[in-house]
Amino acid sequence: MTKLTHFNTAGEAHMVDVGDKPSTQRTAITAGYIEMKASTLALIESGEHKKGDVLSIARIAGIMASKRTADLIPLCHPLPISHVEINLVTDAENNRVSCETTVKTTGQTGVEMEALTATQITLLTIYDMCKAVDRGMRIQNVQVLEKSGGKSGHWKNPN
Repeated sequence: MTKLTHFNTAGEAHMVDVGDKPSTQRTAITAGYIEMKASTLALIESGEHKKGDVLSIARIAGIMASKRTADLIPLCHPLPISHVEINLVTDAENNRVSCETTVKTTGQTGVEMEALTATQITLLTIYDMCKAVDRGMRIQNVQVLEKSGGKSGHWKNPN
């Protein structure tokens, strides 16, 4: 069994010491989607939403969230993020908006949490902007797709 790194030998929560780790280029890619009514997706795609361009606003919210991850998740290290890219794709066949996020840094620890936070907040922003017309939207399948850098090297989700 692998040891959980956020607990010390006494079982107390602590921030992992990454001070002796070398800085490397690190990348994380995450994804998820939000399902909705066909009429809600059509409203987003047409640009006719009263609150404005839903996807652009959601993308900006996700980028902002990635930079605030350490403020939201207690044991995350604040990181100098060098790049955030959020791709949003509408899918009329499945009545959903898919989000794929890539986050990069050069540092001593990975950016998986920053990418996951960005994906979640992007999707939550879509929910927030559209809840007046569709309270039954569902955020689904948020996950790490791939990560690279650091001691563990490259990892790709087998699913």
